[in-house]
Amino acid sequence: MEHVACNLCGSDDTFLRFPGTLPPQQDRADWTAYRCTYSGYGVHPPIVQCRRCGLVYADPRQSETAIMETYEAVEDPLYIEEREGRVLTFEHHLRPLDRLCGPPDGRTILDVGAYTGVFVEIAARHGWEAWGVDPSRWAVEEAQRRGLRVIQGTTATADLPQAYFDVVTMWDVIEHLTDPLAELQRVYGLLKPGGLLVVHTIDIDSPFARLMGSRWPWLMEMHLTYFSRRTLRAMLERAGFAPWRIQAQGRYLRLGYLMNRVAALLPWLGRPAEWAVTRLGLRGVPVAVNLGDLCTAYARRPAA
Repeated sequence: MEHVACNLCGSDDTFLRFPGTLPPQQDRADWTAYRCTYSGYGVHPPIVQCRRCGLVYADPRQSETAIMETYEAVEDPLYIEEREGRVLTFEHHLRPLDRLCGPPDGRTILDVGAYTGVFVEIAARHGWEAWGVDPSRWAVEEAQRRGLRVIQGTTATADLPQAYFDVVTMWDVIEHLTDPLAELQRVYGLLKPGGLLVVHTIDIDSPFARLMGSRWPWLMEMHLTYFSRRTLRAMLERAGFAPWRIQAQGRYLRLGYLMNRVAALLPWLGRPAEWAVTRLGLRGVPVAVNLGDLCTAYARRPAA
């Protein structure tokens, strides 16, 4: 485990917001805890808050090298099984981009943290020249097997063209990064002047997160930075972007998967609910979920 300073302002002046709940650490991180579908809610390193700027983050935590090697090794078959809900979610997420950017024909889009390429596939289907990048070897192989342009690596290691993309998206990615500010600065260089950045993440200052406190389910080992709308805006501005809107935005989940997630958090409620949903043949029914603790930020690289 390594100590880290605040990624937004560089300060070391913090206070403990949530004590760590991890078991005694092994030499290496366990990649199963870094799967997108992992249900280890409430298991995390110590989480602190910067007294100077308010950023909330895990400290201490696994080293950057260990975390990257872990993400490269991740395999997540359940993610593929839950494809239907993710398709509905990404179709919903794509609509504002079509409105903001005009006809997609000839426009370029890069999905950072593309995983198996579901969003890349949907964007391409809608007429975008769609790219993706992700560190997981397994996920990228799944994407490439379907003929998608997804590169294995990160924005720091992949050979991506500079000032090429009209839009860069980061869906549920920035909270996993060891250095989100550096990532945003690299994304700035990948965007054309006037290009659009879209960042979807968890909001630790949302009313639901504050109500839940230490029982908020997104307090997890794989989440390293917990943004509020204010700190997310501040980091976007520090990276050179002009943020113009941050709004709550939920997602679609299949009912069976949703009950499975509830069972991981509240077994007494989720297990009988999942059993009932299964008996009634409703596992595949998609439902919209929006508790207000997920938000999407839209920001532009200035044209000049």
